[in-house]
Amino acid sequence: MKEILLYLAPSAALALVIRVLAGAHPFFFLFTVAGTICHELAHFVAGLLTGARPASFTVIPRRVGRHWELGSVILTRVRWYNAAPAALAPLVIVLLPFCVAWWRTRQSWQFDLRDLFIALALAPQFLSFWPSMVDWRIAIRSWPYLFIIVGAAWVVFHFRPHLFQFVNP
Repeated sequence: MKEILLYLAPSAALALVIRVLAGAHPFFFLFTVAGTICHELAHFVAGLLTGARPASFTVIPRRVGRHWELGSVILTRVRWYNAAPAALAPLVIVLLPFCVAWWRTRQSWQFDLRDLFIALALAPQFLSFWPSMVDWRIAIRSWPYLFIIVGAAWVVFHFRPHLFQFVNP
């Protein structure tokens, strides 16, 4: 795990630089495009899989008030059961850098030129995996899941000795 974190350190540092530069001037949004595409694709695919019916997909930045919207997906059938999975789908994106780092470090390795390009490609993923405030507001529509999670946790902790009884000889 230490090698993976070491491998990802340049990407994380580059992500911070991109964040600062993109905040300073819209030109630097070019460095966020890969992350924006992954973020919006995550919403789109989750929307398809959960029946939220994605109607549009864009990754063209546009000015919204005093802020920039880097992309969006419009879902036309958001319900309590698919709101959280569709809105929070970008959280899965953080697995991509870790999978790439595992692939590159699973055997003895040292940084070479291609790792520089990989770091540049992975940096936007660190910027794009966190859901936006709009995403979190949509996810709140899935509040009934809280009852399901709490109920399942209660069953597991209440019946825990009985659930694992068959494991002990």
